[in-house]
Amino acid sequence: METIAFRSAADRRLNKLFVTRNTEYYLRDGLCLAVKDRRTNEWLDGHLAIGRQLSGGVRILANGEAIPVPSLPQVGEALYFAEGGRELITSVLCSVERAPQQLVHDFAN
Repeated sequence: METIAFRSAADRRLNKLFVTRNTEYYLRDGLCLAVKDRRTNEWLDGHLAIGRQLSGGVRILANGEAIPVPSLPQVGEALYFAEGGRELITSVLCSVERAPQQLVHDFAN
């Protein structure tokens, strides 16, 4: 699967927060910059997604079959990271949000 276009003409936000039941993934233009455990509210510095480009999503069907989605993942789909290490598929997304301004500021270079 090729790396997806992270932004579209309709949604020009550079920073997004992808939320699963247990984890938050902060991405800037498709690159994962940080991962946070939602229970402890702690950053997971060693998480396998950090520093990797989002490759797309994975739709999990009712029968358990996983279907690659070559577009930006939506609620009910999982994040898929293929490049820069072993394949990584997250749990299913609960929400896709605008990254909080403080988070954007904290990770600005």
